[in-house]
Amino acid sequence: MTATLTPTAAWHEMLDGNRRFVAGEPRHPHQDVALRNQLADGQAPMATLFGCSDSRLAAEIIFDKGLGDLFVVRNAGQVIGESIVASLEYAVGILSVPLIVVLAHDSCGAVRAAIDGTAIDAAPLPAGIWKLIAPIVPAARKVFAETEGTTPEDIDAELVGREHLRNTVAELLHSSEMISNAVAEGRLGIVGANYRLAEGTAVPVITVGIDDVPENLEGSL
Repeated sequence: MTATLTPTAAWHEMLDGNRRFVAGEPRHPHQDVALRNQLADGQAPMATLFGCSDSRLAAEIIFDKGLGDLFVVRNAGQVIGESIVASLEYAVGILSVPLIVVLAHDSCGAVRAAIDGTAIDAAPLPAGIWKLIAPIVPAARKVFAETEGTTPEDIDAELVGREHLRNTVAELLHSSEMISNAVAEGRLGIVGANYRLAEGTAVPVITVGIDDVPENLEGSL
């Protein structure tokens, strides 16, 4: 796969693969020996995917892609950090990918931990875990403030996850001049999508630099 697609065309390629996965009709492309040997000399992925590390979010399987198709970066809760931004900048600046997909999902353990962490009597977490999930807490607090009279246990984790997804896309644009410039120049699009575990669908929540926005999209920048 070569990185010559427009941002919108690349997203449609991702959607087509996801539809095949959902329908149980995957093609399993680009997994042959000849391509494996060819890719030893270099890569030109069609998109980069920044997603949660959850074992149920196997990027190439969800989008029915193969070797060399996706440049994948993952951590728990898809939380922006220096190494994440640097990796995404490498994909954009060196590999010239036309699309970044930020992939969240329902029933996310990192989101649930951030919500539980807002409770006054919350049990302390290991320092490393708390540092990782801390950027999700503002989304949890916003949803909590909008649902008066509830406790952290009652907060809708899906609402928090979607709010965090929007925050993540905004923070990525804020953190990287290279990426924001690429979007402004029309060379790069960003889609923040939520993966539904049971259905297998990747549903867009927010898009930046994508020409045609689905009617069910929940937000845009």
